Amino acid sequence: MPHIAPFKLDYETSMKALRDSYNSAILQDVVRRYNIRNVSLLEKIISYIFANTSKTFSASSISRYLKSEKINATVDTIINYLKFCEDAFLISRVKRNDILGKEILKTEEKFFISDHGYREAMIGFNLKSIELILENIVYMELVRRGYDVYIGKVNNLEIDFVAYKANELNYFQVSYLMPTEETRKREFGVYEKTADNFPKYVISMDQINFSQNGIKHLNIIDFLLNE
Repeated sequence: MPHIAPFKLDYETSMKALRDSYNSAILQDVVRRYNIRNVSLLEKIISYIFANTSKTFSASSISRYLKSEKINATVDTIINYLKFCEDAFLISRVKRNDILGKEILKTEEKFFISDHGYREAMIGFNLKSIELILENIVYMELVRRGYDVYIGKVNNLEIDFVAYKANELNYFQVSYLMPTEETRKREFGVYEKTADNFPKYVISMDQINFSQNGIKHLNIIDFLLNE
């Protein structure tokens, strides 16, 4: 969260500041502005998004999850609550772009969190989610740089981000680490079906440069520090 960074707070104090910000400026703002009566439902939906950031899902899948928790909520209510959270700049909705068919798809979108610190403060850190966290960080950085961002679909494969700006188009695939040839083949191989010459990147935490076949590999720290 940028506005607390200058204070150089320790971890626990930072997490408390983020929780306070979430509960007052974010959650209460949404509740008051839209006169939400079922606050616990709103919190459940936000928690679901936080836990599943960078994953593809829909209002229907959230409804099914809530039913499994014995919570009743219509799909329309969930759609409204998601829109309220978007309007409060808590989350961002990202649509899928069929690269071969050149059309924007209307189903199975992704939601990203405007500040990853909120996720860690509210549900904690889990190394199993590191790839989703990195994807969220890359998404927010692309938005900060002024790109219009979509999820790329190529047949049954997914490219993490297709980023447009003016006449510029870039592809980005995000991974945690690529220690094996199999992992590298999966991450770089997603570009095989894209029949164009626009820049293509794979971003990870690896220190070794695995660039190949015209596809650039970037360490995520280098990506964030160098525009």
